[in-house]
Amino acid sequence: MAIPEYWREIKHRYKLEAGKCKSCGYIVFPMRLICPKCQNQDFDSINLSREGTLITYSVIRVASSRFVNQAPFAVGIVELKEGVRILSQITDCNINELKSGMKMQVEFRRIFDDGSSGVINYGYKCVPM
Repeated sequence: MAIPEYWREIKHRYKLEAGKCKSCGYIVFPMRLICPKCQNQDFDSINLSREGTLITYSVIRVASSRFVNQAPFAVGIVELKEGVRILSQITDCNINELKSGMKMQVEFRRIFDDGSSGVINYGYKCVPM
């Protein structure tokens, strides 16, 4: 990722910020220009809750080269209180004890280093509550 692109995305990278359609109330994450429900283009920015429920997950045992040192690890879909679903790595837990329906908390963590540019990429990961 280029440095200018990195700086442009910081607002959405470090906050769980979504758009709430001013016409129909539909919540979109990540932000979009047009509401997929009513095609309205006016949104209010809202901060999403950092608490949610694990809907489903998968354990990655053979990872890509960027994440090979973390394998095995879990990736899951977590539904936040507002109904928004996010795909996230599940961390700080025993992957054999994961169950759908577990309460999760979203935290911002280091994801990986971009070796050529030296930029440390952060994002969200979920941890059991």
